[in-house]
Amino acid sequence: MGRVGVLLLNLGGPEQLKDVRPFLFNLFSDPDIVRLPFPWLQKPLAWLISTLRTNKSQDNYRQIGGGSPLRKITEAQGKALAKKLLEYGQKMDVYIGMRYWYPFTEEAINHIKHDCPDKLIILPLYPQFSISTSGSSFRVLEKIWQTDPVLRQIEYTLIPSWYDNPNYLKAMADLIIKELNKCSNPEQVHIFFSAHGVPQSYVEEAGDPYQAEIEACTHLLMSAINRPNSYTLAYQSKVGPVEWLKPYAEDALQALGGQGIKDLLVVPISFVSEHIETLQEIDIEYRKTAEKAGIYNFSRVPALNTHPIFIDALAELVIHSLEKPPVTFKCITHPRENIIIYPKKSWQWGITSTAEVWNGRLAMLGFVALLVELISGHGILHYLGII
Repeated sequence: MGRVGVLLLNLGGPEQLKDVRPFLFNLFSDPDIVRLPFPWLQKPLAWLISTLRTNKSQDNYRQIGGGSPLRKITEAQGKALAKKLLEYGQKMDVYIGMRYWYPFTEEAINHIKHDCPDKLIILPLYPQFSISTSGSSFRVLEKIWQTDPVLRQIEYTLIPSWYDNPNYLKAMADLIIKELNKCSNPEQVHIFFSAHGVPQSYVEEAGDPYQAEIEACTHLLMSAINRPNSYTLAYQSKVGPVEWLKPYAEDALQALGGQGIKDLLVVPISFVSEHIETLQEIDIEYRKTAEKAGIYNFSRVPALNTHPIFIDALAELVIHSLEKPPVTFKCITHPRENIIIYPKKSWQWGITSTAEVWNGRLAMLGFVALLVELISGHGILHYLGII
């Protein structure tokens, strides 16, 4: 079999406040995050969104210490995985590749090319597959693979998702049970599974299996903890005006408060590491939402990070992948080019072809006007205090 390497994939995150704007630009430049009817608008829109969101995002990162811990945690997971594999008699180099910040996937590929393993196992740190997470990283790698003759000599296999891995479920169940047992009335605690959301059209039009895998994972975890607690699955982190998977976390929390729920335990079901969405969005924003709704006992299950059973799950996935036929890039879910994730109604102002032409012209005029205002620092939005 020869030398084997493992490439861990993750999102990445700004480590300092000055990193926030370029990180956001990279994020929204990805057509799998924001898919537009005109691809040439991708970079200008990414610049616009990153410009508008920088101050708010920096404020959020200040609340968790000024930067994301994701890189440090992922590197710790990589070291723990390499150590665990060695315990199983498998000496493998583990590489880290982030999608939107350092160390970028391309950097990891350069290290891999230098070491030149005979086989590479590509393992995303997303338990459930989505075209906007694992799929996006896979497509970056696929493009690199297609154009690099050195990489094409390296055999590889992908591990698209692993939400049903027994040790992953065991590690999650262990954390959930520990948090439940800290509560004064464990059986009365409502379990709130919070997953990162994706546009509804990804599921309905592109065939993204994400929602189905999240729902299946939720049922498996409830079976694993074997407790009679009531539970809810909701989706967080919605961006933009389009429909995302529902129920939205904020709405679900308000509804539970209206139903008289007082004790709530949040389980970050789609995250394996602490980062902005657990430390700030859940711990700070959703706690406030819950308290306003009358849910006074609010707690959260910590992310897996380097939980020993979780690391064992990763090692198990890697070793078992060696025994299976390779999973190639052609096997993954590719979104159709005509997928629509912008709101249909906002693009149907006119009912004739002439009206649609003018709709497009007006939209572009507004977009250009906004760009001019952002560059100049003067205009109606600044006057109103929106920017």
